[in-house]
Amino acid sequence: MQQPVMKDKFGRRLQDLRISVTDRCNFRCRYCMPREIFGKDFAFLPKDHLLSFEEIERLAKVFLQIGIKKIRITGGEPLLRRELTALIERLANLDGLEDIGLTTNGVLLGKEAKRLKQAGLKRVNVSLDALDDETFMAINDSAMRTKPVVDSIKQAKEAGLEVKVNMVVKKGMNDHEVLPMANFFKDLGVTLRFIEFMDVGQSNGWDFKHVVTKKEMFEKISHVHELEPVDPAYIGEVAKRYRYKGTNTEVGFITSVSESFCSTCTRARIAADGHFFTCLFASEGLNLKDILRNGATDKELYQTIANCWRKRDDRYSDERTEETVKNRQKIEMSYIGG
Repeated sequence: MQQPVMKDKFGRRLQDLRISVTDRCNFRCRYCMPREIFGKDFAFLPKDHLLSFEEIERLAKVFLQIGIKKIRITGGEPLLRRELTALIERLANLDGLEDIGLTTNGVLLGKEAKRLKQAGLKRVNVSLDALDDETFMAINDSAMRTKPVVDSIKQAKEAGLEVKVNMVVKKGMNDHEVLPMANFFKDLGVTLRFIEFMDVGQSNGWDFKHVVTKKEMFEKISHVHELEPVDPAYIGEVAKRYRYKGTNTEVGFITSVSESFCSTCTRARIAADGHFFTCLFASEGLNLKDILRNGATDKELYQTIANCWRKRDDRYSDERTEETVKNRQKIEMSYIGG
């Protein structure tokens, strides 16, 4: 039987859980895993430090009792984790789970799309920050061109998966690609979401001057396409949604910097090594892996997680200042999951 819904200090429910399955990635994006830090000598998590599929499934069952409705698998690049479809199948069959999605850079998605769909995956979010090859390769720093990613997006659609594309926009990096991306994915009938460049982690060189705001992007697109607002699909939805008038194709904006949505945030994250984080901009997390491996019962896990959520008072984006950006130690995106 499902327990009463847990709320944090600001009355926010825990409804969405993001689970990272690896801290490794086959890209070295400048705003996430710059090569000078995440180079060939970087010490990624050893295999035995990762949560097993059995441990992830057990935690998911406990979180379902606490009140989550949706799970998203993240990384690193989650499709680097061997036999990921087996985990998807385990989770998709859990009672009470309404939705399961995956965030990926898309390189390995095409060949796995049918298997993922058959395993129970419903949705994929594909990260693609430019259509122009030169710009895209400068960002991912891995000699990867856009065609394999675009092909994977088309294959995922053909497999029956709901597909959205995420574009992180940084001034001077790829802001010239906003309109070409909007035009392309409008014609393809795929939802595109523009993400304001955020100060996640310590290594991406974030500065306010690098942020292209939702207002700026909206105005640029509106000069070419008429947009009409779309109501949120659920409480806590982060994207500001619009529809190209006369179509069913949407475009969205994730505005963590210019229009904070801390007040309705219902998300929590589990890193690949089992640490539980109540905010994307967290400095520390609760080590669920050690609690699991030290023999905790499901009841003890439930109580520990619930107590952690009740104490939650995170509202970093509401409180962001130049001082907090410089002085707060934050977990890297590749570790905590997007």
